[in-house]
Amino acid sequence: MNKSPVNIKLRDLRIKKGLTQYQLARILGFKHNTAISRYETGRKRPNLETAQRIALALGVRVEEVFLP
Repeated sequence: MNKSPVNIKLRDLRIKKGLTQYQLARILGFKHNTAISRYETGRKRPNLETAQRIALALGVRVEEVFLP
């Protein structure tokens, strides 16, 4: 699956913050990193609440992560 700019930004911001997929998942209250992996590969899109929580965990605005 081709990665869109949004997926690449999410991955890059997570790495820049020094987090693994699993660590970000745990911060968000997920038991596994599956959802984060799916967001980063474009197989799934987070709902608005989850997108806001991801942005908060990464220390950026939602627009910086999820808009091309």
